[in-house]
Amino acid sequence: MKKRMLFGLVVSFMLALMLVGCGGNTKEQGGENVKAESTLEKAKSQGYITVGFANEAPYAYATPDGKLTGEAVEVARAIFNNMGIQEMNGVLTEFGSLIPGLKANRFDVITAGMYITEPRSKEVEFANPEYTIGEAIAVKAGNPLNLHSYQDIAANSKVKIGVMAGAVEFDMVVKSGVAKEQIVTVPDQPSALAALQAGRVDVITMSGPALQTMLDNAKDSRVERVMDFTQPIIDGKAAQSFGAAAFRKEDKDFAEAYNQELEKLKQSGQLLEILKEFGFTEQEFPGDMTVEKVLSGQ
Repeated sequence: MKKRMLFGLVVSFMLALMLVGCGGNTKEQGGENVKAESTLEKAKSQGYITVGFANEAPYAYATPDGKLTGEAVEVARAIFNNMGIQEMNGVLTEFGSLIPGLKANRFDVITAGMYITEPRSKEVEFANPEYTIGEAIAVKAGNPLNLHSYQDIAANSKVKIGVMAGAVEFDMVVKSGVAKEQIVTVPDQPSALAALQAGRVDVITMSGPALQTMLDNAKDSRVERVMDFTQPIIDGKAAQSFGAAAFRKEDKDFAEAYNQELEKLKQSGQLLEILKEFGFTEQEFPGDMTVEKVLSGQ
């Protein structure tokens, strides 16, 4: 009798294990097992998506009246609308908490203009790049010294370049061959522009969006940005970063669908229009870069 009872308990236990093992991503509904909705399917069915952002202009931020906007937000909004997801709810999060928050299901997508990096790619599923950030230079109108790269500056020992003290650009220009005697350090970005306007330097450098924003505000026809500037190669790598939306690793289908719509925005010209609204230019357009190319260093 005890053997029969023990045998019955073992059989029942094994059946229970089989049922759990067969469950996978299913849930019981009306007596039947049905596949649980993916994040993408759920967002489409409910008509809204929750995104994480870090309140960092121009990428993603809340306006004084509470509207969520920014380059990354508006790109995502256009893509989600095309997917049939009409509403986007934002969750304000410190930048360092965005990836943990995504993995903890506090939100479903990161729309913060996050740079694609190898360590981050092990934690999240990046979409393809929606913008690129590189270095930029501004010169006197007409570019009289014909400067199109840091190497051009290094080749002409008479050229003086203004660089903000403590900025990453200082090491970049030195590693590109520019002599320290050619470098004029300034306390801040406005001081760099003032030095160029006054003729104390021949060229200034900073990140593309920062330079463009400053020139747009200055509205000075005596200076101009060099739009065909060649990005420097530092320690064997292009000094250029790419930003993108990020998804949970299990939401690869969502990232793939997002990429398809992102490509449509590129081809239609709408992506560039959105970028320009937030101070970006053609130089920040990602072209045909993919997340795979970024991670492989192509």
